[in-house]
Amino acid sequence: MTIAMEVRHKQGDFLLAASFAGGDGVTAFFGASGSGKTTLVNILAGLIRPDQARIVVDGRVLTDTAAGVNVPVHKRRIGYVFQEARLFPHLSVERNLRYGRSFAPRGEADAVPMSDVVEMLGIGHLLARRPASLSGGEKQRVAIGRALLANPRLILMDEPLASLDGPRKAEILPYIERLRDESRVPIVYVSHSVAEVARLASEVVVLAEGQVRAAGPADEVLQRLDLLPEGERSEAGALVALTVAGHDAAYGLTRLSSSAGTWVLPRVDAPEGAVLRVRVRARDVMLAARKPEGISALNVLECTVATVTTGEGPEAMVALDSGSDRLLARITRRSADELAVAPGQRIYAIVKAVTFDESRAR
Repeated sequence: MTIAMEVRHKQGDFLLAASFAGGDGVTAFFGASGSGKTTLVNILAGLIRPDQARIVVDGRVLTDTAAGVNVPVHKRRIGYVFQEARLFPHLSVERNLRYGRSFAPRGEADAVPMSDVVEMLGIGHLLARRPASLSGGEKQRVAIGRALLANPRLILMDEPLASLDGPRKAEILPYIERLRDESRVPIVYVSHSVAEVARLASEVVVLAEGQVRAAGPADEVLQRLDLLPEGERSEAGALVALTVAGHDAAYGLTRLSSSAGTWVLPRVDAPEGAVLRVRVRARDVMLAARKPEGISALNVLECTVATVTTGEGPEAMVALDSGSDRLLARITRRSADELAVAPGQRIYAIVKAVTFDESRAR
């Protein structure tokens, strides 16, 4: 599956001029509020008719203003999950789901069975209930199921966790991961949260003031501090692929291996050999000129300094080559000077085991 968009659209005083191409998995539209994310996804869905655009999904032209092509919304084969679940309040969960199935083209052999969707999203015990009795996370899981049962070629998710509190977000994220991994339906995911994008996305399109500032693999784009909204810069970090090497039941820990050495995390429910994508925040990485001894941190990795970036403020961002991976460390400029941090220098990165975010790699 491929997605290619070239869009130019003016809405009031706001000009959206965006061009990008994406593929399978989750493509995230990422940026601050007002950057154009929702406008772009609504153009992709056909809810907004753009001034100028060419949109091609899996080789099928959905919009080509120059050629007069504009496929109607109901024929685009796109499932849409909004910020609010928008379930029918007078229908049970089961009937809301069956409403989604009514939009699936008849006779398609690859339609996902309703029982599989119910199991994937863990909503079997909710089927007889009405939306008013559901939590926010439960409503969103039902909304995702309804979209998936239409047998779409593409799913759009516009900030689906924005209205949820922390515990409800933590509840629903694993289900979105299962949707990504098991449904094989490409997803365009709109968000302003680094944590969500890092956990879910394979490709990231960064928008700012209606322009695409960067597009590419998540592990490359999310390392760039200059691309992050002001409120999200403390979340800057690196994505590292680690393989489960074993578990330490006595201490509730999991050992993982990488090209740079062994890592230790709080126990992960994954078998040996499973590959995890781990987010290591730059703020959680300390540096030492010599290998430290007698410290509580369990992860000490020998690295090579790749770059050192400083500004007018008190901080320095240090990019580190750790085997085949790239880590980031956010330290003070004073610390960088005292350690004489410079490209090519051998240095030790220290990361506490309790600071990680992890998800199963696709």
